[in-house]
Amino acid sequence: MESNKLLEIHGLSKQFTGVLAVDNVTFSIQRGETHLISGENGAGKSTLVKIIAGLYSMDGGEMVLDGKPYAPKNVNEAQAKGVNIIHQELNLMSNRTVAQNIYIGKEPMKNKLLGLIDIEKMNQDCMTLLDNLGINISPHDLVKDLAIAQQQMVEVAKALSTNSKLIIMDEPTSSLTEQEIQNLFRITRNLCDSGVSVVYISHRMKELWEIGERVTIMRDGKYIGTYNINDIKMDDLIPLMVGRKIENIYARNWNEPGDELLRTEKLSGLRFRDVDINVRRGEVVGLAGLVGAGRTELAKAMFGYDTIEGGELFIRGKKIDIKALKPIRAINMGVAFLPENRKEEGLFVRAPIFENVTSASMKKLFGGGLISTGKEVSTADRFVKQLRIATPSSKKRVEELSGGNQQKVVIAKWLCTEADIYLLDEPTRGVDIGAKAEIYELIDKLVAQGAGILMISSELQELVGIADRVYVLRDGEVIGELNRKTDAFNQETIIGMAIGGDGK
Repeated sequence: MESNKLLEIHGLSKQFTGVLAVDNVTFSIQRGETHLISGENGAGKSTLVKIIAGLYSMDGGEMVLDGKPYAPKNVNEAQAKGVNIIHQELNLMSNRTVAQNIYIGKEPMKNKLLGLIDIEKMNQDCMTLLDNLGINISPHDLVKDLAIAQQQMVEVAKALSTNSKLIIMDEPTSSLTEQEIQNLFRITRNLCDSGVSVVYISHRMKELWEIGERVTIMRDGKYIGTYNINDIKMDDLIPLMVGRKIENIYARNWNEPGDELLRTEKLSGLRFRDVDINVRRGEVVGLAGLVGAGRTELAKAMFGYDTIEGGELFIRGKKIDIKALKPIRAINMGVAFLPENRKEEGLFVRAPIFENVTSASMKKLFGGGLISTGKEVSTADRFVKQLRIATPSSKKRVEELSGGNQQKVVIAKWLCTEADIYLLDEPTRGVDIGAKAEIYELIDKLVAQGAGILMISSELQELVGIADRVYVLRDGEVIGELNRKTDAFNQETIIGMAIGGDGK
């Protein structure tokens, strides 16, 4: 069995500004296996795999790859030794084509001396790769024109465009549809059958048993243990990850909804048309549909990010001038919008946590007068404690946090506004099971206090678990509404409506 080890990790450690992110971790990865790494946000998973992929250097310990010492100084050195990573956060050039992104730095050349790229061959090679992977996009498409899920698949293709011994997938399915997830699993199994090893990180617990062979648990930067996935149950795995038992992940106290907060009539815009929906106080309303159904575009339009082309929008019964609607006006009307793409649309990643938390509430906090950094910090500290954001200080830069803790900062920003209408686009994307339970509990508290929530989620189990009602969108239109009290409120009904079934 010893000769079957591809990568051995011994006593690995990494420290950031006094925080031991990876603490004396030791385990190994076998050839041709899918090795799962699981744990809460801030457990050290992403830091660990970034060390393996050459993004970070180790502070202590050693690694052995293929029987030889391995300590990559950068990503290029890791790739040269057959190690590639698919990032949790997209790392693409938005104004370049799919082919240019996939073959960046390894373009086929017509004339190396003159530096002439063989664009035709690059596009042909890209099309072959995409076809083999079952990815239905064109090499000529600009990345900025693709949906987030499609961009995620470009990241997958990019990592698979070179010969690899080890591929690290950090939350690769966070933006994918069920069909795309199954396609990724097919690709992963084929890689392992050919002898390639895959390190797989996911907070979607059911995926672990579907794709993995062994799972390594981390908590607070430390190695907890490695288990055969078929020898451990979810009820046993979760306490190992979070250090506590979670009795009921979907925390809701069901109450009768109150007055109407939000209503649309024949609302039309980019990728949606003639949408009639409403949200009342004290309820969670889900928006379900396949990628491209228009869910995100609808939410952005109601917040003033995108143009509304027609129809009417009402907030607390008052008709809104849709031509004048902008995000700042929406915020002033008590509307909050948590975007799907937190990195580009939700955060100032190079700024400290406290500046992010207060960024949408400056008028409320300071009334247009003198800004107090001390008050910003104390305000942010309150939300850091409330949301259990893993950081030694709210003065730490957001880019230094794990993806899940970044998501909590976005949530804190909108809680700080004291809004009562929340548009949540994939609020638990890239968030661990413990943090999900905390977010669901927070949602329940908000609606109990009289807020109304419109929630987009690709995890149908999540909508079934927490929503009072669900609208299903298909090709930009609402094709049905399901009520928890009166309808067949389950995943099968929702997906049937989304793909064109008869619904109820």
